[in-house]
Amino acid sequence: MSRIGNAIINIPDGVNIDYKDDVVTVKGKNGELQQKLTEGISMEMEEGKITVKRPSESKQHKALHGLYRALINNMVVGVTDGYTKKLELVGVGYRASNSGQKLELSLGFSHNIIFEIPKEVKVETETAKGQNPIITLSSYDKDLLGRVVAKIRSFRKPEPYKGKGIKFVGEHIRRKAASTRDKNFKEKGTKTELAQKIGKIIAEKAKASGIEKVVFDRNGFLYHGR
Repeated sequence: MSRIGNAIINIPDGVNIDYKDDVVTVKGKNGELQQKLTEGISMEMEEGKITVKRPSESKQHKALHGLYRALINNMVVGVTDGYTKKLELVGVGYRASNSGQKLELSLGFSHNIIFEIPKEVKVETETAKGQNPIITLSSYDKDLLGRVVAKIRSFRKPEPYKGKGIKFVGEHIRRKAASTRDKNFKEKGTKTELAQKIGKIIAEKAKASGIEKVVFDRNGFLYHGR
């Protein structure tokens, strides 16, 4: 049973929903969104409530059931309350400013990056004295907002050594406790041998901190060893 798919969606006041030819249209104070339902998935409206239906108990239909229920709910929330994401620029000399929908980023490259923000997304930048620059992005379209945020983050992804890059406000960047890049690390050998030596250094630091057990996670970065 898809618990998400079976959950009822309440239609808030001021939201109009039209369902025709497998296309759901949601209108609210923030804007209008559309979503086409895949074959077999349907929607019913009754007494201010939306129920999403699936044609069978197959694994695929259960997955699609939950997916389209979530997409419709996201549209309802978007046209009423909207969505907001905040990004923080961490790095010496990193700056952000905007003129209308043009976002200008200084991220330590030889040139500034100019990124055109879609009109459906509102952008604001702020830099308080002594604080990292903050980019605030808001939209009624959750999917579009997510894609815009992902694109901005791709300009300078957070790195695990000094934590520099573009991160979400409040996001914890997993840092490496030791690295062959450390200027104090002067060992020589193959990459595998160096990785083993770094592992011993990390283990010693962990034990000194009272840590007895750990779970190794490369967190998307390449690694050597076993």
